[in-house]
Amino acid sequence: MTEPITPETKVSKLLDSYPELEEVLIGLAPAFGKLRNPVLRKSVAKVATLRQAAKVGGVSLAKMINLLRAKAGISERLAEGDPTSSTLGEKPDWAAADHVCKSLDVRPMLEEGKHPLSLVLAALGELKGGQVLELVAPFAPIPLIDVATAKGFEAWWVEEATELVKVYMRPLGSAGGDTVLTPLE
Repeated sequence: MTEPITPETKVSKLLDSYPELEEVLIGLAPAFGKLRNPVLRKSVAKVATLRQAAKVGGVSLAKMINLLRAKAGISERLAEGDPTSSTLGEKPDWAAADHVCKSLDVRPMLEEGKHPLSLVLAALGELKGGQVLELVAPFAPIPLIDVATAKGFEAWWVEEATELVKVYMRPLGSAGGDTVLTPLE
């Protein structure tokens, strides 16, 4: 039986089911070359969906899904028009350095094959109104950003250099003050 390829398919599941699609996926965007790193493959690929990967790679979700399906011999096509985009607009005022109260560099954790989700969520939970967490990563950690936004935080990120992405996160709707804002459960 053929495994479906959907926007919610985990990257690791895709590559376990269709190992021949690794080079196809990597060919779509330079960022996907990180899948060759066994540590990142064990950690990030297990939680990242194809929808999230499309955001990281700046690739149209429909283009990516349709190419993967075609190469896997699946005739069904995903409609164009998904809003997936890597354009995040101008840096918001709240992401300025003077609002950052804590900076976490998760690159060493990822190199060790550890996932920084619990550490990041704990740091986010300690933020007070108007405070911002700066996260330093080798790539845009879209799955982690998605979890944080689902828990009531907003995020903005920028790729400053190859393998240097800075993500700024704060409680949704923060406008300053000393009110302690905690993530939604």
